[in-house]
Amino acid sequence: MDWLRRADWLTHERVRGYALLLVLASLVLVGVSFWRAMPPGTTDFLAFWGAGQLTAAGDPAAAYDLAAQQRVQSATGSSGWFAFVNPPPFLFVVAPLGVLPLPIAWASWVALTWGLWCWVGIRAFPRLWPLVLAYPGALIAAGHAQTGLLTGALLVLAAHELSRRPRIAGAAIGALVIKPHLAVLAPFWLAAGGRWRAFAAAGLTAAGLLAAAWLTFGTATMLAYTDSWAASRQLVERLDPAFMLRMSTAFAQLRLLMGDGIALAGAGLSAALALAVALTGWRRFSGDTSAVAATALASPYLFNYDLPFLVYPTLWLVLQGLERGFRPYEKLALVLLYFAPYATRAAAFPIGVNLMPIAALALLALIWTRAPTGTARQG
Repeated sequence: MDWLRRADWLTHERVRGYALLLVLASLVLVGVSFWRAMPPGTTDFLAFWGAGQLTAAGDPAAAYDLAAQQRVQSATGSSGWFAFVNPPPFLFVVAPLGVLPLPIAWASWVALTWGLWCWVGIRAFPRLWPLVLAYPGALIAAGHAQTGLLTGALLVLAAHELSRRPRIAGAAIGALVIKPHLAVLAPFWLAAGGRWRAFAAAGLTAAGLLAAAWLTFGTATMLAYTDSWAASRQLVERLDPAFMLRMSTAFAQLRLLMGDGIALAGAGLSAALALAVALTGWRRFSGDTSAVAATALASPYLFNYDLPFLVYPTLWLVLQGLERGFRPYEKLALVLLYFAPYATRAAAFPIGVNLMPIAALALLALIWTRAPTGTARQG
């Protein structure tokens, strides 16, 4: 079984070749997603585009009005429509999209956010650039035209720059006010490690974006956003297997299989573990990377399209293996974890459970047990 234990057949050349082939396949799949997203098909992106249309027309508060969103989105001929639930600072992003025709807006959003994510990822891992381009978590986010590529770029930028440019890292974390549950660990992670410049930059950026949104879009829009919480609550409370299986959290899977009580307990344990990692990880060689990986376990509300940020802890492990030596079976484990965002989505409906929480836990365990010095190099 040495071929599994050492996986010497996974050479640099083969991995690079496989990754580039996957990039080509990914482009085809994103094209298919675009075709399916156009009317009479439907897409999550309609919520962004509809909010952008209403904001550009001078009525940003209507972005959170379900009737107004249904009217604007249904006018495209789409078979469905979606509530807009992102905080008001995100209106700065979607307003320019609203002045574009839906097909051009969709393509522009995917191209710009995927390009930004790739640029940030390649800055963090220049040696591993083919693996950044081919990362399945990014493919899923691109196909949905959701926020995952943008938020993933912000988290990767924060982790990469934290020791070099803490203010930039903090600003990237603060910008996650557009999807705040992805930054829930940040105050504990930064404070525990004494990263006060990043902490201050994060707080000032978040507060600045909220203030700018208030001044630009008005009090009515800020209050209308609070009305959208009811729509979010209804989505989470509804026991819809199709919805729950698209989520990548222990809460969703346990609720689907075992009921609300066990699901809440499981979510609490998952969040407690993530918090413990954020508070204590700064003492370890892998502290910042552990905190990023733990983000996947911190919130009960997380979808597969939110997972591009996991490229950072995954490729961090690859880089450590290349520089310090791979542990037994680690190469094989990393292949499985690299593909986990895509494979768990493909497998979730056939097997009736999304296995991504287990993959996220395994990824965190590999990072947490990675010591500053590795075993003898295996290639």
